[in-house]
Amino acid sequence: MRAVVLIPALNEANTVAAVVRAARSAAVGEVLVIDDGSDDATAAHAKAAGAKVLRLEQNLGKGGALLAGARQRSEELVILLDADLVGLRPAHVRALVRPLLHGEAEMTRGVFEGGRWMTTLAQRLMPVLNGQRALRREDLLAIEDVAESGYGVELAISEHARAANWRTVDVPLRGVSQVMKEEKLGAVRGASVRLRMYLSIFATLFRRTLNRRRG
Repeated sequence: MRAVVLIPALNEANTVAAVVRAARSAAVGEVLVIDDGSDDATAAHAKAAGAKVLRLEQNLGKGGALLAGARQRSEELVILLDADLVGLRPAHVRALVRPLLHGEAEMTRGVFEGGRWMTTLAQRLMPVLNGQRALRREDLLAIEDVAESGYGVELAISEHARAANWRTVDVPLRGVSQVMKEEKLGAVRGASVRLRMYLSIFATLFRRTLNRRRG
């Protein structure tokens, strides 16, 4: 089965190149960065690191960006990576896709270990929000509210996986962490973006709960 790495990115010029290089060195398939309306050099840095770039003129949110990228591809498997990862190595990317290649799972989920305690703790508390995944492209496209989910896309995927009884394998990502929003944007703006993220996640959860009750 063929795979493609999808990396949604919004103003991640400082980190996207390192993520692209790790993904390309993993040699699991092409790397596509979906530039979700960035106003910095994200696209240029991604291209320089060897990625193909899909430039979105309008910001669609994380879910919409992933959907746009997946629709452009034909590979059977997609590997989802965040653009602000720190410490990602090629072995991590290969480990994410390996259980699917061996028919052992419908989805894998990367779990930070041994990196920064803040990001590791956050993933342990809310594993459904982990952004590093591998799954079938057709399964991602079949999740009805991906485009509307924004920052809640991981929750939408996790809820769909639970309802569909997917076999899910957690893959340790030793030494991997993320740059915190407050570090990238400053305390005030970072906190504002984080609040919008949590509101988006809550909206996704509310919408899915309401749909289940109606069904």
